Amino acid sequence: MASVHNLFRAPKKHLPMEELREAQILADFGLKGCSHAQSGGTRQVLLVDRETLEAVELQPGMLRESITSDGLNVNSLGTGQRLGIGEARLEVTMVCTPCSQMERIRPGLRKELWGRRGMLCRVLAGGIIRPGDSIEKLR
Repeated sequence: MASVHNLFRAPKKHLPMEELREAQILADFGLKGCSHAQSGGTRQVLLVDRETLEAVELQPGMLRESITSDGLNVNSLGTGQRLGIGEARLEVTMVCTPCSQMERIRPGLRKELWGRRGMLCRVLAGGIIRPGDSIEKLR
């Protein structure tokens, strides 16, 4: 069964991610207290799977994801897919294309992550999520 492995937020842009024991996700916004959250956007939450991170030898949070999953092939999710994560409901909106920031982590990482950077989501319904919460495909 797929589950939440880690939770992160960016307290300020360009600063290290902060790992959370629980997060409040706000409808049509993103993680409370995250500088990347924005109302009305399609990039409110970045979902990345632990398996991809391990394959490219990165630690959770290094790709600046909001949620690191375990047991879910995030990159195979289609746009429009709805997910239940803890109390929250998300909708996958688009592939997260690797940007030049990936090269700051490791030269060549942008190319290595092509098609594997994760999926961006918008928040349909808010709630509390914690590591260990199940992730369900809703439709």
